[in-house]
Amino acid sequence: MMDAYTLPIVFVGLMGLAILVYAILDGYDLGVGILLPLGDQHSDERDRMIASIGPFWDANETWLVLAVGLLLIAFPLAHSEILHHFYLPVAVMLIALILRGVAFDFRAKAAIAHQSLWDRCFKFGSLLTALSQGYMLGLYIVGFSYDIKSQLFAVLSATGVCAAYSYIGAAWLLYKTQGQLQQQARRWARLAGRFCLAGVLLVSLTNPLVNQDVFQRWFDFPEALYMLPVPLLCFALFAYNEKLLRNKTVLADSHCWRPLLSCALIFLLCFSGIAYSFFPYIVPGKLDIWQAASAPESLRFILYGAVVVVPCILLYTVYAYWVFRGKASDLKYY
Repeated sequence: MMDAYTLPIVFVGLMGLAILVYAILDGYDLGVGILLPLGDQHSDERDRMIASIGPFWDANETWLVLAVGLLLIAFPLAHSEILHHFYLPVAVMLIALILRGVAFDFRAKAAIAHQSLWDRCFKFGSLLTALSQGYMLGLYIVGFSYDIKSQLFAVLSATGVCAAYSYIGAAWLLYKTQGQLQQQARRWARLAGRFCLAGVLLVSLTNPLVNQDVFQRWFDFPEALYMLPVPLLCFALFAYNEKLLRNKTVLADSHCWRPLLSCALIFLLCFSGIAYSFFPYIVPGKLDIWQAASAPESLRFILYGAVVVVPCILLYTVYAYWVFRGKASDLKYY
């Protein structure tokens, strides 16, 4: 039986897993939405891009629901504190997600003359979702400070998350599409990758400056030496992806999955860096996971449900991606 010390670690690990998987899976479909080209001449490309995420995008959001649910039931004090600062950006994000869902369905039911309007709504909803999530991440990192420097950092974080989603979205299109669209995805991936790299660099340099505790975590010896491989591997993956994308052989089926895997690993390394910067605090500088956790008896009871639910979601996700593997087919609505 797990004790009161171990249970919060288990639940924060499950919540971290849900957030990471959400960032990768919903990140690519938000990125596809952000990259959606406008104009009547691109209608076929938009259809194929939306077809590439059609079987997955709605289910990808399950991981966000799981993460917020775990925060609420396992760390209620943290949920109250975080949502107190995030009411407005969360409301914006939810409106944007609803707009995406409505636009996805209505683009098929509207008259041909109005279809481009719903495509614009899908693109705007994707962009607004990414920006709001990035803004919340930046606000969380600075400890919910509202001075001008913190707000500028939150805006920088919002831009960086938008670039990161575009990067993995372009890599997804490179993997799932063919022909002219796949070639265009390669160009998008190169451009978005450079913006994403710039964002990671700026956030990595700025974060220790706005947070003294983070500075000590990353620059105190010998601990700094243990974490040095994380940024080195991250930047090595950016360089590896750039090399891949320069070569047109990346369009071949035997290579087109590599940029997507590299992007997922970059997300993993960046998430690991953030987790290392703040653990064991779940509200930076205010509440650690033991202070914010529910009673041990409650956590033990909840754990039985988590042991069932989380593997089921994982198995369903793997099954869905296996069934719809391969290149995207023509868009169909049922």
